[in-house]
Amino acid sequence: MKIEFKKVPQSPKNFSADCNSVKIEGTFCKISPSLVKIDSTLKGKTSVQCSRCGEDDTITLEEEFNFLISDGIFKNDSSESEDLVIEIEDSVIDFDEIIQSEVSSIYSDYHICANCVNSELVDKEY
Repeated sequence: MKIEFKKVPQSPKNFSADCNSVKIEGTFCKISPSLVKIDSTLKGKTSVQCSRCGEDDTITLEEEFNFLISDGIFKNDSSESEDLVIEIEDSVIDFDEIIQSEVSSIYSDYHICANCVNSELVDKEY
């Protein structure tokens, strides 16, 4: 789903996008002329590779994913905002691209499967 930045409403609007059985759904609205606030939830199951043994493992996702989208370079006037800010250049918000990027980030994380966690060969921190 794509939407032009100038067409984003100021009242929250529902959206949904999915990629590889991971779904993002929530609301978006314009909070300033150059910022859109997204409140969403990331849900689904995806296959990831164990960083230790290389076997495929399935993880379940269900987490809040809230962020801002800036039309152009984001200039933070206050140090209070700790939200993730995604900068776009073409004034088009592409929710499919956002979910694909987030799924790619999940794949690149360090994952340990249940077999390796239970194995005594795994270094444990105390």
